[in-house]
Amino acid sequence: QQYLFVSASLQDLLRVFIRRPGRKWSELPSKVAIQMNDTHPAMAIVELMRLLLDVQRLEWDESWDLTCRVCNYTNHTVMPEALE
Repeated sequence: QQYLFVSASLQDLLRVFIRRPGRKWSELPSKVAIQMNDTHPAMAIVELMRLLLDVQRLEWDESWDLTCRVCNYTNHTVMPEALE
């Protein structure tokens, strides 16, 4: 279920981003921020890479750079049992 929500959200985000004529992938980090506040949504990193590589056909280095610049993670607990 988490994968479905993450994947659908990212697909919609990329669809809206590339819909504008003349849009360059280098503009993605200035237009998009993905904030993950839990361990489950962290799969957004892997899914964004998959979408950029397999669907949008970007190269690995460009995909990884965009993913690193777009994704942010906040951990709200320091309790080891809360970390999965």
